[in-house]
Amino acid sequence: MLATLKQTAELVELFREHGLKQTYKKGDFIIRPGETPHGVFYVYDGLVKAYDITKYNEENLLIIRKADEIFPLIWAITGQERQVIYQALAPTTTWQISRKRFLEFIESKPEALAPLLDMTIEMYRLHSERILNLEYRTVRERIISFLVTMSNRFGRTTPDGVLIEVPLRHQDIASSVNATRETTSRELSALERKGLLKNKTSLITLLDIEAMRKHLK
Repeated sequence: MLATLKQTAELVELFREHGLKQTYKKGDFIIRPGETPHGVFYVYDGLVKAYDITKYNEENLLIIRKADEIFPLIWAITGQERQVIYQALAPTTTWQISRKRFLEFIESKPEALAPLLDMTIEMYRLHSERILNLEYRTVRERIISFLVTMSNRFGRTTPDGVLIEVPLRHQDIASSVNATRETTSRELSALERKGLLKNKTSLITLLDIEAMRKHLK
């Protein structure tokens, strides 16, 4: 991590002092399909799914933003528009400021770039990991890698194992690992039969995360 607690606190304070507080129900669009972003958002609590639509008219999950993260990050910094949809994956609260104010703050406090660099590095680390998975791993290995990564970002230790506190549809996983939903469902069932995970109402618990990591070596 590059950012100090002070630098992160200053960035958060910018949104709280000058931002518009908004709440969303699960499923609400924050940035709709084809819509130009209408500001820069700080996630106070909740989860925000970022995805685009493939040429086959299917969702392609890009990243899930959690509390204390900012989106759309690339547009906020560069102004480059991308056809990315942002949708609340759970009840979510955000603070929204204009891109103009956001850039003015960065120009006046260059050290505020440190927490943004942390977020950017994490985003590209996840992207690089995804490319590696697609090129060199089987579908089962890609699914395991995706779930382990999600557990690192969203996992909570329970008596049963590590619960991924993000609702994941089979289609979300399938789009992330470049597999069909049917193949993904079949592989998840196989992992469940092996006692490696438990899948209940879109919440996945990794029952033996160390055994799953061994599949990736």
